[in-house]
Amino acid sequence: MIGRRTLLAGAATLGLAARASAETWPTRPIKLIVPFAPGGGTDFTARLVSDKLAARLGQTMVVDNKPGAGGNLGAEAAIKSTPDGYTFLSISGSYAVNSIMHKPSFDSLNDIVAIGQYTDEPTVLCVHPGVPAKTLKELIELCRRDPSKITFGSSGPGGLAHLGTEFFLDAAGVKATHVPYRGTGPALNDLIAGNIQMFIGGTTSMLPYIKSNQVRPLAITKRIAVLDVPTYGEQGLPTLDFNLWHGMLGPKGIPPEIVQRMNAELDAVLKSPEVSARLAADGVIPVGGPPEAFMTTLRAEVKRWQDFIQRTGIKLE
Repeated sequence: MIGRRTLLAGAATLGLAARASAETWPTRPIKLIVPFAPGGGTDFTARLVSDKLAARLGQTMVVDNKPGAGGNLGAEAAIKSTPDGYTFLSISGSYAVNSIMHKPSFDSLNDIVAIGQYTDEPTVLCVHPGVPAKTLKELIELCRRDPSKITFGSSGPGGLAHLGTEFFLDAAGVKATHVPYRGTGPALNDLIAGNIQMFIGGTTSMLPYIKSNQVRPLAITKRIAVLDVPTYGEQGLPTLDFNLWHGMLGPKGIPPEIVQRMNAELDAVLKSPEVSARLAADGVIPVGGPPEAFMTTLRAEVKRWQDFIQRTGIKLE
């Protein structure tokens, strides 16, 4: 039988090894899993941040795209990985909805450790130029008169483009017809072609089409310097803050010293003039802050969408 003294000695040895590992971390390349295909907002933000983090940490950061199951395939791979500080996960706001929509094999709040929030990106409601509405109030009146004639696109059921539009319609007390697509790109193509009338997207995606007058912006969730569009609140609706956001998680059990180091380096990257200017050009706001603040945001987002879906009975399939 193993004695109590032997067990305590073994535990102490493991504790010393973990502490030594945290003190020398990182000694090899770090993997940052992106649970979506290359080219989207989550991938862009992850690559922007990882390049700068690699320089500060003195180690390569490898971005590993693992799309599938609405983001849950890559999330599962990261969250079930060894919590040694060499595998992290880049997430978007859709992560908060996935626990409701897809019922993943992990606990989206209790099997993770928050590292930090990268960004907060306002969303903007745009219509095709052929829609006879120059203001949000006029669009609401069109929806009220004949909801069957107003269609809105999304990047897929349960995504922020879908739920954000439903959030707006619910606040306005009107209806419109949902047309889901497999991604933001196809939905935007049909908006520009006039096959759908309305789409809500992040400023990074929408700004080029707004500037080229291919779409008309009617409302934004938060005022930004690069786009003069009134907010929902300024146009008589409650403050609707369904912004896009991105951040970093890790599997539960990563040594606290590594969490704090990664958070501090991430914060420094987001505050750097180069990264701040790059994000501001797209109307994106760098966030940063402690891990606890990001965890609070995650919990609030999950509760917000759970409550909304339960109250409205929206079907995500």
